[in-house]
Amino acid sequence: MTEPTPEQMLADLRRDIDRIDSGMHQLLLERGDIIARLIGIKARQGGGSAFRPGREAEMMRRLAERHRGPLPLDTVEGIWRVIISTFTYVQANYSVHADVSGGDGPMRDSARFHFGFTVPLVPHHGATGVIEAVARSAGDLGMIRVEGGVSSGAWWRKLVAPEAPKIIARVPFVERPDHPAGMPVFVVSHPLAEAAARDVVIWSAAPERWRDALPAALAALGVEIIGNAADAIGPALLLAAPGAVTADALAGAFAQAGVGGARLAEIGSHARRYEFSEKA
Repeated sequence: MTEPTPEQMLADLRRDIDRIDSGMHQLLLERGDIIARLIGIKARQGGGSAFRPGREAEMMRRLAERHRGPLPLDTVEGIWRVIISTFTYVQANYSVHADVSGGDGPMRDSARFHFGFTVPLVPHHGATGVIEAVARSAGDLGMIRVEGGVSSGAWWRKLVAPEAPKIIARVPFVERPDHPAGMPVFVVSHPLAEAAARDVVIWSAAPERWRDALPAALAALGVEIIGNAADAIGPALLLAAPGAVTADALAGAFAQAGVGGARLAEIGSHARRYEFSEKA
């Protein structure tokens, strides 16, 4: 039997690539058919949010865990993020409002990596503008840098009212040092009645005063201070706490630190980030 020539082997491999490409396209079309059926069922049930942060986090976790081979995880993660976000857009059109006050380039990189180019991107110069735009919308999302933008101040106070937008995710979910859209960003939306991920709960805290013992008292509960500002109302802290930490436990930490009282409000939650390390 004659050995195939390199040209024949290349031709066979290219046919395999064409077959795989056609199969992937067909699977996307099938996914679209399922989404169309899902839209019909939801309409009969009276609607409901198209955003399901807990389910998305689990999908991305499984994707990272089974990944192998020479294809960078960045590419696979980006493809899946676009698939998820675009099919969500098909279910219910939405825009993404982004605070670009801390730098237009990094925020646009994050928005396009996580939401693609089909979903409209609306820039704002400040976190407050993002939150107000989401509040006025029927179902848009907002993106705010975790550390805040230029002169953002205690932007999280805008999330305290029960009907105000809330944090539903922190991206990137798959965390690694060389992530192409690695700037930490909170995603905000109208409050979710269901499907929220609650591994990490975000709190707004307004203490009567600051005490140097406070960070250690909070850290004993696994709570991190991720924002610290002051305005005309007084001191304001942004806290990230394990989902099991209660408001009473937080209040106890403030009392232990000698801070006195603190007004506490839960302003959202998100999935625990997945730390990816390259397989040997």
